[in-house]
Amino acid sequence: MPVPSRLLAGTIALPLLLLGAAPADDSPLRPAQESIRPERILEHIKVLSDDAFEGRGPGTAGEEKTVEYLVGQLKAMGLKPGNPDGSYLQNVPLIGFQATRVTGSFRAGDAAIPLEFPRNFVAVPGKPGEQPKLDGSDVVFVGYGVDAPEYGWDDFKGLDAKGKTLIMLVGDPPIPDPKDPSQLDPAMFKGRAMTYYGRWTYKYEIAAAKGAAAVLLVHETGPAGYPFSVVQGSWSRENFDIVDPKAGQTPKVDVKGWIDLPTATELFRASGQDFAAMKAKALSRDFRPIPLDAKATIAIEARSRLVQSHNVIGRLEGSDPTLKDEFVVFTAHWDHLGRDPELKGDQIYNGAADNASGSAAVLEIAHAATKIQPPPKRSLLFLFVTAEEKGLLGSKYYASNPLYPLTKTLADINLDVVNLWGKTSDLISIGMGQSSLDDLLVEVAKGYGRTVGPDADPEKGYYYRSDHFEFAKQGVPALDPKGGETFPGRPDDYGKQKADEYTAKDYHKVSDEIKPDWDLAGAAEDLKVILEVGYRVAQGGSFPEWKPGSEFRARREAMLRQSGR
Repeated sequence: MPVPSRLLAGTIALPLLLLGAAPADDSPLRPAQESIRPERILEHIKVLSDDAFEGRGPGTAGEEKTVEYLVGQLKAMGLKPGNPDGSYLQNVPLIGFQATRVTGSFRAGDAAIPLEFPRNFVAVPGKPGEQPKLDGSDVVFVGYGVDAPEYGWDDFKGLDAKGKTLIMLVGDPPIPDPKDPSQLDPAMFKGRAMTYYGRWTYKYEIAAAKGAAAVLLVHETGPAGYPFSVVQGSWSRENFDIVDPKAGQTPKVDVKGWIDLPTATELFRASGQDFAAMKAKALSRDFRPIPLDAKATIAIEARSRLVQSHNVIGRLEGSDPTLKDEFVVFTAHWDHLGRDPELKGDQIYNGAADNASGSAAVLEIAHAATKIQPPPKRSLLFLFVTAEEKGLLGSKYYASNPLYPLTKTLADINLDVVNLWGKTSDLISIGMGQSSLDDLLVEVAKGYGRTVGPDADPEKGYYYRSDHFEFAKQGVPALDPKGGETFPGRPDDYGKQKADEYTAKDYHKVSDEIKPDWDLAGAAEDLKVILEVGYRVAQGGSFPEWKPGSEFRARREAMLRQSGR
């Protein structure tokens, strides 16, 4: 797809020596590029998504096999251990918790509205290891649950949230453009593109900061980006959190959960309100919290266990004596949803696309990088993180407990579900326009006769939904490249058709297995571009930068300033 000119107009912060055409015949990159093979990518996917790996659930025998395989591959490539302690592992202490009994109901006016887990309602303890009980908690509608001073927006005006159950809408407030009401206002919450205020993780965090006891998000497929069945599947299984010695300093709600749209509509009706009207009211800066004539009763019994999970990391040491202590990171999450013994028939969530494919891609990039002679000036890290499916926990742990200083980490390049359906003439950059890494991706792709465009559904907030986001939150510029949408020789809508088909039929389902029509030739071509982007960052004369207006820019500038850069 064509690249919008407004995204190309930003200042290119990287030096010109980073930019140019595909590698020449005498380029150190040439042997690396030529070594990238689609059949090897597919072979890694076959291994990692095999039933023997039991869906690669953290804290299971499947994790042990996955970690063993990844470490074995990194060793066979000749990569050095990524942990300074001489190992290929970073321990990630987790607590696993799974609801064994969840009961709930609303008493709204004269009506009793049952909350039946997981039919119309899912919930987990907000404080892992606890067994929360709410008995007659006041229910308050707080619109989109956003407190954003930079937009002059506060959905909590004057609310004492202590002990209350907050009902929130998903996504950012979709504010119409005053110049064209059919479009969203680009000056408010980035228009169509989701900000972090729209992510469900933010909504639990802000509710906890306000002192609420519980948060129930109203699920709607469009704003959420996935059907309620995805929520049912993920939230009714074992969930995880990081064992954090500072946990007592971080406020958390007692109950985190979702309700489906029909239940929310019934709740509002029984409380003497109209859901659609209240949702429209929430689109104003003047919105104030609306107490509902309702009480919530929720009880969760859960079992918990401590789990020692692992990030896996290999290192290709840089060739420059000074710059080798600076790093470019490639990430992919190795985990998926494990095995569900409650299911009839197939019980294994193989996760072939999500994310055996991304792990396979990073393994292939790592293999190719070993062919670069001399090696890049800066070191390359190949980081396979745990528990992405449980809330980006492995990447969150690394970003909070980095093995190498983030002040010396130039960029993270993340791979999460690669192109599985053949060659494309384009690439997609999720969250395009955030950093100068996008400019570099555009230039490198151009050298291969390819274009780069933004994701077609920025309102779904994909930039905040994979492991690069945890690096971004800490200020490290992060790139999330995806396979393109334009397949030469195929119908114009072929790419969208395949993506929609995957989301509807296979995303977070046991059917996410290798398909007969998979063609990894496109992924191999994508990896050549992505490897070159990483290489040029590693060779460059300056660090990538966040663009003006990025919510991550201030954090990076403060970090580098404190380090004396």
